[in-house]
Amino acid sequence: MMIQTLLDYYLIPEDLLGGISLTDNPASGGAGFFQFGANNICYGPCQSGVAADLAGSREFDASKDIRRDGTTIHLPFDFTEVVDNLRLERYRQKVTPGREVFAESEPVRKLYYFMRECLPVSFRRQLQRAYFRDWRKLLFPAWPVDFTVDTLHEELLRRLMEASGVKKVPFIWFWPEGAPNCLIMTHDVETSAGRDFTSKLMDLDDSYGIKASFQVIPEKRYEVPDEYVSEIRSRGCEFNIHDLNHDGHLYRERGEFVRRAAEINRYLHRYDSRGFRAGAMYRNQEWYDVFEFSYDMSVPNVAHLEPMRGGCCTVMPYFIGKIVELPLTAAQDYSLFHILNDYSLDLWKQQVALIRERNGLISFITHPDYLIERRACTVYELLVDYLRQLVAREKIWAVLPGDVDRWWRARSKMRLIPQGNEWEIVGPERERARVAYAVLDGSRLVYELAGASPRNSSLS
Repeated sequence: MMIQTLLDYYLIPEDLLGGISLTDNPASGGAGFFQFGANNICYGPCQSGVAADLAGSREFDASKDIRRDGTTIHLPFDFTEVVDNLRLERYRQKVTPGREVFAESEPVRKLYYFMRECLPVSFRRQLQRAYFRDWRKLLFPAWPVDFTVDTLHEELLRRLMEASGVKKVPFIWFWPEGAPNCLIMTHDVETSAGRDFTSKLMDLDDSYGIKASFQVIPEKRYEVPDEYVSEIRSRGCEFNIHDLNHDGHLYRERGEFVRRAAEINRYLHRYDSRGFRAGAMYRNQEWYDVFEFSYDMSVPNVAHLEPMRGGCCTVMPYFIGKIVELPLTAAQDYSLFHILNDYSLDLWKQQVALIRERNGLISFITHPDYLIERRACTVYELLVDYLRQLVAREKIWAVLPGDVDRWWRARSKMRLIPQGNEWEIVGPERERARVAYAVLDGSRLVYELAGASPRNSSLS
């Protein structure tokens, strides 16, 4: 039997690996930190042993305790549980610095948001910089992009291929038409000033061939005229919901969350929106079952510069129940400009380069509110010019978040079936999909696209 999580990630046929099966054998003890190879920190129960803290994880390398019994490979941990622990950030309470306890304290947060409008912007930024001053010391997730979930899948497939003697395994490529990566641009509208700057920002985006989604706060912050919604959509952009009123209390307790989620769902239906992002990237993925949106964009890959630390440790979309999560994989403009005081493209280019190497989702948040300032707008213009050239040169799939949501759902329903000496993709949108191969190159696993498009066939 093959682990379903691995099959879902690649969409490989289960019977391809020479009769090799895979089982996981979690320890009976509690969860803790361990490593799977160098620098891949995991969280969960493990027969190899676990550490109570991140620093101790290096003493327990589970990759050394993988064993083979005939045609069965035994893992010393539950692969699916560990992947879910990372994606759903179940490790957070074990790595949260003491300072964050105060930031997540309801009385402290209530006091901050009450005083927020009274505090000068410069003073608020000083408080934020003080809060984030230790961010460079955080060991996990890895900065500036964490690939732990993706590496776990690659490493496990590599070991299975080595054990079975298979040098080449077909799978369904991650993006349509064989694109090497996907790029999305999103804009969160925080204030009435940002709302009023939206038209100019769309003009700027249009001049560089960028279409973006706009996440708009439906209550209290500012009015949302119907004409504003119509303009965003008439210009080929997406209109999504951004929290309820952005007061920092969406996830304060389950009962209040359920009440607010019902209001958010009402706005989703009122505006016929499909996407959502929580204010300040606050999140509790275990509670997403009450949401009715199709996709979410509230989970950072690595959240060192977010009020809520953590991160999902992947650059690929993933499902949270019925919801597709599109993780944020690049630093926010606010963090770059006002926390790091960095008005260059250096960090963004570094993150993009790393994500490109792993064929992942390149996702940005910028805010019209902060791009009003000339200096910040100039940097943003440099960014979209850089992205325009990159997309054209590398054939990156640059689309709206809703397009990614639809594709990821369609891809999850596709299957590979043998057709002579080749492979055929069946399922929805199969004509856009491409067959790829995971190939053993010495001790490395590399990906190659098939030379021809998959054959047409009837829907499965």
